[in-house]
Parts: sequence; structure tokens; C-alpha cells
Amino acid sequence: MSGQDLIDAGMSQGKWFRPALDAANRILSQGGSAAEALEAARAFQPAPTLALRADNDIEIYSNIRADNPFEQDNVEKVNATMRALARTPVIRAAAIMPDACPAGPIGTIPVGGVVASEAIHPGMHSADICCSMAISIFPDVDPKSLLDAVHAVTHFGPGGRPRGAQIKPSEATLSAFQQNPFLRDGALSVGIEHFGTQGDGNHFAYVGTMRSTGETALVTHHGSRAPGARLYDNGMKAANRFREQISPETLRDNAWIPADTEEGDLYWSALQTIRQWTRENHYIVHDMAAEALSAKVADRFWNEHNFVFRKSDGLFYHGKGATPAFDKWAEDATDLTIIPLNMAEPILIVRGSNAAHGLGFSPHGAGRNFSRSAHMRRLAEEYGADARGLSPNNLAEILEKETAGLDVRFFSGFADASELPSAYKSAANVRAQIEHYGLAEVVDEVIPYGSIMAGDWQKDAPWRRKRERR
Repeated sequence: MSGQDLIDAGMSQGKWFRPALDAANRILSQGGSAAEALEAARAFQPAPTLALRADNDIEIYSNIRADNPFEQDNVEKVNATMRALARTPVIRAAAIMPDACPAGPIGTIPVGGVVASEAIHPGMHSADICCSMAISIFPDVDPKSLLDAVHAVTHFGPGGRPRGAQIKPSEATLSAFQQNPFLRDGALSVGIEHFGTQGDGNHFAYVGTMRSTGETALVTHHGSRAPGARLYDNGMKAANRFREQISPETLRDNAWIPADTEEGDLYWSALQTIRQWTRENHYIVHDMAAEALSAKVADRFWNEHNFVFRKSDGLFYHGKGATPAFDKWAEDATDLTIIPLNMAEPILIVRGSNAAHGLGFSPHGAGRNFSRSAHMRRLAEEYGADARGLSPNNLAEILEKETAGLDVRFFSGFADASELPSAYKSAANVRAQIEHYGLAEVVDEVIPYGSIMAGDWQKDAPWRRKRERR
């Protein structure tokens, strides 16, 4: 039997023809009929692939409005990328939050995007899996002492803690790493190396006082660091293997792992382990600060905004920069979640409203209207910087203007203007839209005292010093 026989029988040619023909010819060599041989060959035929959905096939709930021309451009881009994403065959619903902004090529889930799907899409929680917020209340501790203590114990910037200064996660977490194939490939070692670190970019340690009580609070923002990035890489590879078989037209960033497969079970379990690691990572920083001050933590809670949640309807709800606002979103969930806006604004403590038009989510922050590089170009134009960029005097002027009265620190020693308040959307507008769309109820605030971020850690990097000497 030849490949032409299979084609004549209505089968589509592919790599599967070789094993199919081997099986068919074994049947013939054993005295079987042509019909039996064809039936054996047909067993190797791949399942029909899933085509992309038609435009506007599913509903996209939009909870965002433009208050100026720059935001209008941003909103149009967000809507366009969500419309392209929503053509993915297994997606059932999508929503856009008030802080939404593009995060990649067209079709990539935006920051501030929520997607309900029949499957798990690693690209929709991104590499910074379980990026999250945690708050601890420190009664009878003054804000400066707490900020000093946090500065002394935390670690910002690339890489992890050096040997001799490393801290281990719990034994339960380490054991879970070892048991899951998605987490064995190097994730365990970096899970130890990066424990007690906060990364760079928009991650921070923020100290302030509760509006309701005046008590001092520590709020941290970071994700799962290198362990999560390793899981993301492994998850994307697995998802793409399924995409090639099931839906090759689907964009690579939107590939999925079917929930009813062994890979689906293992990946879901790995996500819970990474979540556990990240929760511990927040609280180890808080606990080390408490120990340094001989202080007690009166209350604490946390929530993630780059993760996947499963509801009773069986669907997987992907929040990319979106905070769960539905009941019992996790076993350790409280009825409160945390929404930061920028370092000069209060952090909002909110109670979720489980709004259907938000798919049960609220915003995670203020979002951006411009990329970091575009914002830096705008600042350079505003302050008359030359081709080399903003000068130290420019930065000092910008810092004074945007963070007056606050104790703002950069772990690297160099300010990062791309993370200052002007880099983000209007906090007042985002807050107004949260209320307008009924996405959450603000019940308290953390009034800013000061914060720590990584800063421009690349400014004094060896490779940059070498280039500047040329």
C-alpha cells in the first residue's frame, strides 16, 4: 500500500503517513484485506484541527474609557489586540480593565486583560507568574524605621542572593518542586537563589500608614522571579506542541495546554507550587523586617494579578495584570485585595464586586499609556536633555517634582525615571473608572511614606562602563 492509496481514500498527507503505511502493510502481509489495512492506517490520522473563531464571535467586556488623546490611542490598541486574541478557539469570554495597556504584538493579552478559557494558556499569565501584592500591618512602628529595616533585608535587581546569604523556602515547597516535571529543570536551584528577592522593573517595597487606623504598613509587589520564568518557558513549549497538533492557526502566544491531559494536570499543579513559593517570598521579606525591629505583625493578606484561576463553571480565568474580585478565588483569599497606583499615591484596599462585565476581576494598578522607552523620550524632550539622555540634574529635578515629601529610594543607587508617577496613567482617572464600572469598592488606603525600587541597575553595569570608556 502506498501514500497515494491513502490519499485516494480521502486522507490528508502528513508526517503520520509513514507509521500509518507501516501498520497497513503489516495487515496486508498477514493476509488482511485492503479495507482492514486502510482502517489500520486511518487510526494514525490526526484529529481535525480547530479553526480560529470568527471576528466578534465572543463578547469582550470593555471597562475602560479614554480621558485624553494619548489614552484614546492606548484604548484602541488594547481593543485591537483583544479582538485578535479572542479568535483563539477555546476562549469563551474576555474583559478589559481600566488600567489596560498593550504588552506585545497584536493578539497578545494586554496588561489589564482577563480571559476565560476551556484550557490553560501560559502566555496569558506571562513569564512573571503570580506577580502579586502583600501587605503586613506593624502596630507601634514608625514608617522610617520600617523602611530602613526593609531596605536592609531585601534584595532588588537581577539575579539572586549571593551564596552565604541565601534563604530556603519551606520544605513543603522544595518538595513540591522536586515532584513536578515542569519544575525540575533548574527551577529548584533558582528557587533557593532567588528566595527573598524582589527583582526590578515596577516591583517595590512601599511603606505607609493606614488611613483608617494610622498604623504603619508594608506593601510589597513582585512575582515568582526566576522559578516562575522557568515554569513559563516549559509551559510555553508544552502548549506550542499542542498548538501545532490542535490549532496551528492559533498565535503562538495564545497556545494552550488542554485541561484533560496529563500535561494539563501537571502544569496546573506547578502553578500552585509557584504560587506557594511567591507567597512565602513576600512574607519572608516582611518577617525579616519584623525580626530586625523586634516587632509584631498584627494582620496581613495578599493577592496575585498574573495568574490563572478556576471557577465552578470549569473554565480557567486568566488575569494578566488583573486582580480577582470574586468570592473564594483561593483557599487563602480574604474578601480584600490590594491595588497600587504609583509611589506618590495611596495604595487602595478594596473589596471585590464580582462584576459580570469584569468576569469577576478588578484592576491591578494604574497601567501605562506609553512604553518605558517612549516615556523616557517624552521626559528628555520636556527637560531639554541631549542625545545622551537625562542628566543627574534632570533626574534630581524630576524626582523633586514628582515625589516631594516622600522617602523614595533606589536599591541600585540610581533613580529610574521610567517608574516615577508620570510614567503611569492618572491615578484619579483609574480610581474613578473602578467606581464608574462597579469593579470594586475602596474600603481603606495606605497613605505613602516612602518606597524602595530596584532603580536603574544597568547604569553602572560592567558592560556599560566598558562601552562608555571606548
